[in-house]
Amino acid sequence: MKRYVAEFIGTFAGTGAIVTNEVSGGVITHVGIALTFGLIVLAMIYTLGDISGAHVNPAVTIGFWFSRRLHGREVLPYVASQCLGALTASATLRFLFFQMISFWEPRSPPARTHNLL
Repeated sequence: MKRYVAEFIGTFAGTGAIVTNEVSGGVITHVGIALTFGLIVLAMIYTLGDISGAHVNPAVTIGFWFSRRLHGREVLPYVASQCLGALTASATLRFLFFQMISFWEPRSPPARTHNLL
């Protein structure tokens, strides 16, 4: 059970970078989001690696299963805990940033500035 809780926490931790960029008006940029998320994943690997292997991503879990480093019976609980962690984090961010209605509404596509054809 500790493994699945660790995966839940690891997946929960990485979802705030994009929302922080939106709240700051884009000051963080895509590079900042990538660096933030990468450093969070690095911290989760160091923190949770001994407990669960710190997959923190269903694709990594499936990769471990294909390479026979994870038993098949553990794949579904791992993926379920990772998805639950991501959904819980998203709901938490929605609760914390409820005033940002425009962030949660679909955006219109950007205007075309030139014709490629």
